[in-house]
Amino acid sequence: MAKYSLRLAYLYPKLLNIYGDSGNVITLQKRCGWRDIDLIVDEIEENDNIAENLYDLYFIGGGQDKQQIAASKALMRQKEPLKIAQENNAVMLSICGGYQLFGKYYLAQNGDNLEGINLLDVYTQAGQERHIGNVTAQCLIEQVGSLVGFENHSGLTYIEENSQTKPFAKIEIGAGNNAKDGFEGAYKKNVFGTYLHGSFLPKNPKFVDYMIKTALMRKYFENIELKPLDDLFANSAHENLLNKKY
Repeated sequence: MAKYSLRLAYLYPKLLNIYGDSGNVITLQKRCGWRDIDLIVDEIEENDNIAENLYDLYFIGGGQDKQQIAASKALMRQKEPLKIAQENNAVMLSICGGYQLFGKYYLAQNGDNLEGINLLDVYTQAGQERHIGNVTAQCLIEQVGSLVGFENHSGLTYIEENSQTKPFAKIEIGAGNNAKDGFEGAYKKNVFGTYLHGSFLPKNPKFVDYMIKTALMRKYFENIELKPLDDLFANSAHENLLNKKY
């Protein structure tokens, strides 16, 4: 029997799973399992309810416009338990469309406003140009270091000034949030948003371990040292994409 266990809510995998986003959940499962940490994954679909305070980790990916609209409606129905989870320091990762929906709103070019659930103090406006390519950024959480991934979005996301939400990383190569302010992603408490696909987590093992360690500390109220892993392949993937423009 595993000494430690965590539970993850995978939000709307049938609606939001492009660019290999499901690989992020697999990565969390593997890096927990290799350390004898039991990670239970529950897939939450659009008509399901989210139980309050059941989950230590949450993940939501990206999708096409039609699927994102459906996911927005589903999230609005579950806004309260997700807000409570954030206040209780649950660890959440949102990718691309999920990142936008965790913000305040997405304003389309035709003026339609897609409401978010306001876990992050960000808002997104549709842009004229699509930003596609590899990204290198320096995570602003010191122990994580560099981040790599692939972006494909036309949304321009801005962090509200004087808010509790902070930039996730500083862009070195790529557009990031809006191709203007030099930042990629955002975070508030333990809720993280990023535009990085590809999948994001397999190529960024230090951030995966940061998520796992943070979730364990939250649940067990102790500083649990993670068993070191042989990250030869994960680090090779990271290094191969570092500073690669396309």
